Order: sequence, then C-alpha cells, then structure tokens
Amino acid sequence: MEWTSLIGYIAASLTTLSFLPQAIKVITTRNTQGISRLMYIMFVCGLMMWLIYGLLIDDAVVSVANFLTLVFALPILVIKYRSE
Repeated sequence: MEWTSLIGYIAASLTTLSFLPQAIKVITTRNTQGISRLMYIMFVCGLMMWLIYGLLIDDAVVSVANFLTLVFALPILVIKYRSE
C-alpha cells in the first residue's frame, strides 16, 4: 500500500468515526436541540455528492468513508425532523 493511500485511509477513518459519538448520543437521547437542521441537510447532501463522486472516480476510500459517515449522519437528520 502506498503511503498516500495509507494517509487517505487514516484520514477517512478519523473523520468518519468522529460522527459515531454524536450519532449514538442523539439516537439514545433523541435530543437534537443544539443541532442545526439546515447544517445537517447541507451536510447529508454533501455526503451523498461525495459518495457519488467516489463511485464515479472508482475511489474506495472516498466512497466508503462518505457512505459510512452518511449512515451515521442520516439518522440524526431524521430524528431532528421528527422532533420539531
């Protein structure tokens, strides 16, 4: 594995896993009071675009990282919509 790919995998892992604590907290407490709905809408749309981009350029790091982050972020957005 090239060192540039290793850096990509580490970066993708860190940024993707950074959403896990927030997702767990929101899913367990259902508290979205401090979360901006517009920010999460924009963020989820951005993740979908990055996922599509990663698939189009056949880049596994970009695709997997954005798919997993989308899996963590989408439930937060859904809970935010349902709580308002």
